[in-house]
Amino acid sequence: MSIQEERKSRASAWFEDLRDRICAAFETIEDELTPDVAAKLPIAAELGDLAPGRFERKAWSREDGDPAAGGGGVMSIMRGRVFEKVGVNVSAVWGKFSPDFAQQIPGATDDPRFWASGVSLVAHMRSPLVPAVHMNTRHIVTTKSWFGGGADLTPMVPDEADTRAFHAALKAACDKHDPDYHARFKQWCDTYFHLKHRDEPRGVGGIFYDNLESDWEADFAFTRDVGLAFLDVYPKIVRRHMAEAWTPAQREHQLVRRGRYVEFNLLYDRGTLFGLKTGGNVEAILMSLPPAVAWP
Repeated sequence: MSIQEERKSRASAWFEDLRDRICAAFETIEDELTPDVAAKLPIAAELGDLAPGRFERKAWSREDGDPAAGGGGVMSIMRGRVFEKVGVNVSAVWGKFSPDFAQQIPGATDDPRFWASGVSLVAHMRSPLVPAVHMNTRHIVTTKSWFGGGADLTPMVPDEADTRAFHAALKAACDKHDPDYHARFKQWCDTYFHLKHRDEPRGVGGIFYDNLESDWEADFAFTRDVGLAFLDVYPKIVRRHMAEAWTPAQREHQLVRRGRYVEFNLLYDRGTLFGLKTGGNVEAILMSLPPAVAWP
């Protein structure tokens, strides 16, 4: 096995391992919303008949008619008592970019062949007091090889303690590797997750990075630490609020804010575009969309 193939294998194995850890942590949270706790919530009657959520996995294969293309992935979707809808997807795909799309990808202009693997997560919560969240890390190989990803928090009801905790966890992961990473990647996140047509942020930010190719081992270690930082901080934020009662007005506000999420993912999200341009599974690509949404 060549060094490049060994690295691909290590990266895709990590993304699957992180998926397993996150799914296990989220299912544990589902078990913690016991009937006596749920009875105090506005949707107690609805939750009374709903068992704690469990992830359902569905594999898919990439098929675009090119014998040199292949791969696929696994969707993991849970609809539960705490998580109204959460998807944690992994994939590893390869093939050739179309001529027009190759012009937009580093290292693909003269050779359109690519390999890409990653884990992608979006959680939409039942309680409007628990923020929605996104996390994605990926490894892409053309004639170049790089990592990208990040995580960002989208509260429906702002909570300064949640925002501080989320940013602190990601800053600690960044500072472990480079003292300049956090300021740089936080600003990149704020710029990237901005709804240009509304001139407003999608949420309270986090970090976003791409084309990280300084040193493979160091970049892979950083990417792992981003995933682990998310795994540590987000369950704590969920537990802080999941048993708190909310109002109908807060729920309506949550549904409207979800509309902003839909707008961003369909208009601007790079991952959505990459998946659609490389023959990905449409159901997996659009798993980030919320189960219920409203526009005023």
